[in-house]
Amino acid sequence: MLAASEVVGFAKTGGLADVAGALPPALARRGCQCVVMLPLYRGARTGPLPVQPTDHVFRVPIGGRNIAGRLWRSTLPNSDVPVYLVENTDYYDRDDPATGRGLYQFKSGAVLRDYPDNFARYAFFCRAVLEAMRLLDFWPDALHLNDWQTGLVPVYLREVYQRQGDPYGRVRTLFTIHNITYQGIFWRWDMNAAGLDWRLFNPGQLEFHGHLNCVKAGLVFGDLISTVSPTYAREILTPYFGFGLQGVFNERRNDLFGIVNGCDYRVWDPARDPHLAAHYDADRPQPGKAACKEALQRRLGLGVDAKAPLLGLVARLVEQKGIGLIVRAAPDLIADGAQLAVLGQGDQECHQQVQDLQRLFPGRVGVVIGFDEALAHQIEAGADLFLMPSLYEPSGLNQLYSMRYGTPPVVRATGGLADTVVNATPEALAAGLATGFVFVANTVEAFSDAVRRGVSHYREQSDGWRRIVRAGMTADWSWDRSAAEYVRLYERLAGQGNKEERPAWRT
Repeated sequence: MLAASEVVGFAKTGGLADVAGALPPALARRGCQCVVMLPLYRGARTGPLPVQPTDHVFRVPIGGRNIAGRLWRSTLPNSDVPVYLVENTDYYDRDDPATGRGLYQFKSGAVLRDYPDNFARYAFFCRAVLEAMRLLDFWPDALHLNDWQTGLVPVYLREVYQRQGDPYGRVRTLFTIHNITYQGIFWRWDMNAAGLDWRLFNPGQLEFHGHLNCVKAGLVFGDLISTVSPTYAREILTPYFGFGLQGVFNERRNDLFGIVNGCDYRVWDPARDPHLAAHYDADRPQPGKAACKEALQRRLGLGVDAKAPLLGLVARLVEQKGIGLIVRAAPDLIADGAQLAVLGQGDQECHQQVQDLQRLFPGRVGVVIGFDEALAHQIEAGADLFLMPSLYEPSGLNQLYSMRYGTPPVVRATGGLADTVVNATPEALAAGLATGFVFVANTVEAFSDAVRRGVSHYREQSDGWRRIVRAGMTADWSWDRSAAEYVRLYERLAGQGNKEERPAWRT
């Protein structure tokens, strides 16, 4: 059973949704029986995928009251994997993009604010996940939990449900961290809302600098822990990347694993992508890719120029993604003839910075603030280089999409970017292994140098450039690859794996 706060097709704000939607079908293809759970948001209830109510109802205590819920049912697209959605209209029926109300936040003026009842909303979801096992008579060998919204599940399992004995007593948990920045930190008195014993509120368990920390709960009470790349699993052991939880990670390091996210090639495939102006593949990238570039230039109001290096960016517009590096480097890159295509939303300051670039360089910079799935695909296909100069990046998906679309990424050597992109050094080029351009130092100079290396290869259209494009397009970063590694973790949880084994992707 995989539980997440968002699943692509039903609700999405970021990469977690892609993972929760793509991993279960890959697991099913490997013979696993899978069930997916998420809240029934308004967008999921009224969205394109059919959802139907079931007769499974329950009540759980939250904040001193018995709160009612119901399970709804659907399936993941293009699969037989069942999806169960947890209904509670007070908690989940509120998202409305037209009025600035999202899954977790709402717009107050120009500022995004968290919903004040977020703790209760996801404590209820955590209880609902465990109630669903009983209602569905589905007792998983592995309960796979994702990010802070599910961090209390292992606590409730151990402190409440396993006290009832089997079959809850046989359930084991894997807690996956997709980005340690977001920890679900709430005031201490939410212990009462959770209905948990105050003896758990101590520095070794749930307490974090006087607050209640949901990620810490998952780290302490989960049977195994994973994150979304081997490099990030090593990075979070350090103070710089651990965001205050490095001590907990080091205590659990023997139970900590890193598995790179996969790319869903059923969705991200330039040979059949319905969003593109033309199709192409690794054997014949042209003229299809050139047609996609021209279509993107026209859509964003850029000058139609086949020779201008077009740099693409699809990201949350926040400092973590290296937006500051891009903004400071852009004037010189544009002066050298480059164009810039930007899609994303995030912090107001970052919005302003990229929009200022658009005003300063009309016809050279195109910016769309918001999320547009079709445009995201079109930038991946139409750009010549893709920019990901992240300060840190747990796994990253866009570099995988870019490689598949023949758009070599420019990345900083951190997290999953370091694990997936092979720098175009002379040795890697000669071996046919290079897939992008990598830099290390978090400076404008290092980033600009990497972009210029990429631009130079692009302009030359050399054999080296063609090798980089082909190596990226033919690399296997499929979910089938990642699913095989997750199965090994599930087998360990079920007592079927070799606990003395030290797999290569362990920290």
